Amino acid sequence: MSNTFPATPGQWHNRYLLMRHGHSLANQQRSIISSPERGLVGYGLSPRGREQLDGLLADWRWAAPTRILHSDFLRTTETAARIAQHFGLRLEAETRLRERHFGAFEGEGDDHYAEVWARDALDPAHRHAGVEAVAEVAARMREVIDQLEQRYAGETLLLVSHGDPLQILLTALEGRELSRHRERPPLAPASITVL
Repeated sequence: MSNTFPATPGQWHNRYLLMRHGHSLANQQRSIISSPERGLVGYGLSPRGREQLDGLLADWRWAAPTRILHSDFLRTTETAARIAQHFGLRLEAETRLRERHFGAFEGEGDDHYAEVWARDALDPAHRHAGVEAVAEVAARMREVIDQLEQRYAGETLLLVSHGDPLQILLTALEGRELSRHRERPPLAPASITVL
């Protein structure tokens, strides 16, 4: 699946492919897995996620990446590793691409996302129940792009992350209010958005 993000011509020094990890065991179990304690060692790709990546790689329609940075959670690492192997690249873990931390909802059912997102719409700085604020996620994600822009030019950079952080980053890059990040169409597992 592909999404195209409208960019101002000449805005970027590099090409960016933003990718949500493939379908994971957390998705399959409908569980919120956002803490490093769980996400680094468990809840990797599901069989469906591995199939998604097989299909994506067989029908790759984007520029070939020259570098791959990924969240160090297992599901994003496994996603990035399959792509890196296909293109003969090495992996670069980047902790700022991690999942948004959902605080007290960790390990709970994914039906709790709606409660968090409703609060986000009222206040992107909220930290209800220990949830990482939207504004904090936007800042760390944007920082990755800003540093890559300073470090490289002419690269095609694949950033493998998670649904919520990528939605928040795209909202920030669009210059929209962060409280509106859920107004964007949700990013499907194994989808790629081109900046």
